[in-house]
Formats: sequence, structure tokens, C-alpha cells
Amino acid sequence: MANKLINQMGLPKSIANIFTARNIITAKDALSHTEFELMELLDVGKEEVTSAMAHVSEVVCPPCQTALLLLEQRVRNETLAGHLPTRLKGLDEALCGGLPFGVLTELVGPAGIGKTQLCLKLSLLASLPASCGGLDGRVIYIDIESKFRSKRLIEIGINSFPEIFLKKGMAQEMAGRILILRPTSLSEFAESLYQIKVSLLQQQVKLLIIDSMAALVLGEHECGTSRQQALGWHVSFIKSLAEFSRIPVVLTNQVRSQSGDESRIYSFQAQSRSTIKDNPATYDSHLVAALGINWAHAVTIRLVLEARSGQRFIKLAKSPISPPLAFPFKITSSGVVLLDDDGIEMKGPEINTIQCQGSWYTCVG
Repeated sequence: MANKLINQMGLPKSIANIFTARNIITAKDALSHTEFELMELLDVGKEEVTSAMAHVSEVVCPPCQTALLLLEQRVRNETLAGHLPTRLKGLDEALCGGLPFGVLTELVGPAGIGKTQLCLKLSLLASLPASCGGLDGRVIYIDIESKFRSKRLIEIGINSFPEIFLKKGMAQEMAGRILILRPTSLSEFAESLYQIKVSLLQQQVKLLIIDSMAALVLGEHECGTSRQQALGWHVSFIKSLAEFSRIPVVLTNQVRSQSGDESRIYSFQAQSRSTIKDNPATYDSHLVAALGINWAHAVTIRLVLEARSGQRFIKLAKSPISPPLAFPFKITSSGVVLLDDDGIEMKGPEINTIQCQGSWYTCVG
């Protein structure tokens, strides 16, 4: 609006012509001067300048909006943008339909917690026909750690969608829509990303999964600084792929050890030495998301998978449209299944805490 032309703002023709004659063409040009400067430049009285500038300001100034209106617009935009339903009812409701298109969704948790199981289920959901609630497209699955199992994929499909997978030839057709890539280095991974950008449109790709990004980066860079530098380009490119293609992009992340004091990333989280001495547990070793705080800022949705006292939970730890929620789940022959669709709202440190079989760990970011 700042570049809107002065002569298109409904000013009296006489004053608009004076602005134009003095090479003040846009609203930005006019608003860059004080009223006294304009009086001198235009050679007109204060009343005329004040009236003209009030009108220009009113035209270019965005209207006031209430917090409620902004929230309603955000929810509406999220709904219209498109989602990949996870078929986990409570989680889909919290996310207004499922994993949003055009952004990065991260699954973070310790080994064996169920991240790959969820990725396999999402692969099937994206490849299902639209008549069955799927996206009716192909999936590119970058399998860094060689954890992808075709047999398990078919098992999940048969038990989740028997009406499709028990038809002759359908299991093979669904599995044939999932393209597996296994780069062994960051350079191979970068080459894969360039190929993927072409494939996204040519092959009707509807989902990109990278399992796991952490394994690739941590395997080549031990130093935190070089790791973050290497990661920076890749995450920027992946984000551009998501935005360019308007598809959901899912990445898994591991956890790693870190001292408890390091996990306090903000000044208000710091504790005095006496407090730490009185409570040694706060200075214990923790697990944190392996790729660090900068990576955490790049993802829009973060799902933390953890286990507490023998019970697994999916925590919606980061979302622009939902409060932090935790859902108990189990892994069955049909994949990840929620035990309760009513999420448990989390507060405080609980949001960023990862627990595993009774031990507690912290996930920063």
C-alpha cells in the first residue's frame, strides 16, 4: 500500500497535481516528509497539507483487526491450504485436519519409539485413492538408516484398509507408488533433493519423508558448528521444496545426550549454583533433539514420541494452531493407534520433556 500512487487516492485534483509536479508520486514519498517539509516543497498552507496527509494515511494504513478475527483467518487458511489426515482422530482435530501442506513436520523421539511406524502409515495414506480419503499420489521416502520394510508396509495396509489391500494386485499397486531413496552421504542427499524437485511435479508426488535427517548429518559432522552450517543449506532447500510443491514434508529426528545445564537456552531458565547443589537431579544428563535449536525453529509442527511408565505418548509439542497436547498410543498390526482421542493439555517444562521407560529427558526447541 505504501507504493500506491498519490493520484489514485481520491485527493482533490488541485493538490494531487501539486504532489505530482514536485515528484511526490507515491504514498511512501509523501509520508517520508514532515508536514513542514511538505508545506515548503508544495508551497501550500498547513491546513491543506494536514488534510491531504490525513487522507493518504487513512488510505494506506491497514485496518485494525481483533485477535479473534486473526485467529479465525488463521484457522480458515489452515483448512483451505490442505492437509494429510493421519487417521489419528484426536491429533487430526488438533491440527485442523492433519499434517498441513507446504511446511515441515518433525517426528522426534528415542530409537524404537515408533517414528518409522508412523512414517509407514503416512506413506500409505498419501498413496491411497482419493475416494478412500488418501491423496492418490506417489510418495518419496528417503530411507537414510535402511529401516523401511516393505513387508511391514503391506501388513499395515492389509489391517488398516482391507477393502483395498485384499483386492487382487492392489497391494502391489499401492506399494509401487512409494519411491525409496537411500543416499549414503550429504552430497548424495543434496543430489537427491535436486532430483526430487523435478519429480514432485512430473510424478504427482504428494508426500516427502526423510527418515532420519539426524542420522545423515550426525554421521558426517561431529563438530556442532560445522554440523549447523551443513544443515543450514539442506533445511532451507527442504523448506523451499515444501513451499514450492505445497505437499506435506515429514522428517524424523533422533535424540542425543546433553548436560542438564546446557538445556537451559534462555536466561530466565538459569539456576543458581546453590539451587543445583540442593537439587542434583536438575544437573543430570538429558536427551535433546539431535539437530538443535536452529533446526527446531525451521519446523512448523513438532510431534514428540515418548514412553512413560510403559505407556507411549505422541505429544503435539509445537503447532501454530493448537495448544500442546499429549495422546497415549500403541503400535498394532495396523500401525500407530491412539488409545484416547481427548488430548491431555501440557504446561510448563512438560511440553519440552521426553521420557523413556520411566527416565526423563529434555527436548529443547
